[in-house]
Amino acid sequence: MPRFFDPRRALAATALAAPLMLGGCNWVVMNPAGDVARQQADLILWSTALMLLIVIPVLIMTGVFAWRYRAGNKEAEYQPDWDHSTGLELVIWSMPLLIIIALGALTWLATHTLDPYRPLSRTGPGKLVAAGVKPLEVDVVSLDWKWLFIYPEQGIATVNSLVLPVDRPVHFRMSSSSVMNAFYIPAMAGMVYTMPGMETQLHAVINKAGRYEGLSSNYSGAGFSGMHFWTDAVDDAGFNAWVERVRGTPGRLTADDYLELSKPSENAPVINYATVEPTLFKKIVEQCVRPGQTCMSQTMAHDMKDMGSHAPVNDSAVRPGEAKGAINKTPAEKGSSPHRNAPHDLNNAPGSTNPGDAANRNMSSLDRPALPGTVATARS
Repeated sequence: MPRFFDPRRALAATALAAPLMLGGCNWVVMNPAGDVARQQADLILWSTALMLLIVIPVLIMTGVFAWRYRAGNKEAEYQPDWDHSTGLELVIWSMPLLIIIALGALTWLATHTLDPYRPLSRTGPGKLVAAGVKPLEVDVVSLDWKWLFIYPEQGIATVNSLVLPVDRPVHFRMSSSSVMNAFYIPAMAGMVYTMPGMETQLHAVINKAGRYEGLSSNYSGAGFSGMHFWTDAVDDAGFNAWVERVRGTPGRLTADDYLELSKPSENAPVINYATVEPTLFKKIVEQCVRPGQTCMSQTMAHDMKDMGSHAPVNDSAVRPGEAKGAINKTPAEKGSSPHRNAPHDLNNAPGSTNPGDAANRNMSSLDRPALPGTVATARS
């Protein structure tokens, strides 16, 4: 009977096909273009190597023990009552303990050295940041579903396009317009979350000229899959020329333009803005871009002071088109809702005298609207 499946041939075919299948993989995380990402990749390699000091011997000993003490090996020593070895216990417990200590020390050092809020002290191995070098400031806002980049020093902004000079530290300040996202350029640094009403930071650098992909690594809704952008790393002359080209475009980014831009859209094209309202990013973080909104800093400043000597910030008046809050309503204006906190028929409900009576089941009810041809009922 012919054999249609040969395990040895299948294994050989898989081994030969593996390089072809892996040829399309992008190892950018382990071969990045930025010094911060390079140090993070080294941390992964060192951590893996330390753990393999335990994993590899355990895998080898598993095979050795299985072979040595197999049922067919009559020469192996048989000790059914053996239960302890001081030397073996020392090896079993001391080696993992030493590795855990090494991993803890490595993690502690890397956590403080690679803190995203910490300004860079170097741009590469042996390349310390000079005292007079100022990092490039970039404000990042995650929108639904696109990225807004504001260059406050240059007074320009872009959508889904980030251009950075090579070997210059970059200071990102990040926030979100609606929901949480994660700003991630694998070739440059690890991901940092962007959240509405909050500002997060990241210090990083790109060391090689080229084009690198950026994305959101935190699911944020229907258009999440299109939240990609290109990061172009250029030399100083190329960066300055790009800034001048953007300044020559007709786009202007005001608060009204931002409100229009922040509306949900998928696979947004690249947009350039020649000028940007100077306080726009601050308003985005403090959630007061819309006219009439109170910035969070004003609210907090008010809350820290005496309520008696300062008018309320958000509840002093009702703005046009805004519903009056309960705190501003009089008792007569509040009225009542269709919910009840007492039985329908107070005379026939036994209440606490007979807690299990069915007449007590409507203590909290909502009248259902009567549909055509039906009788209105109450739902408890």
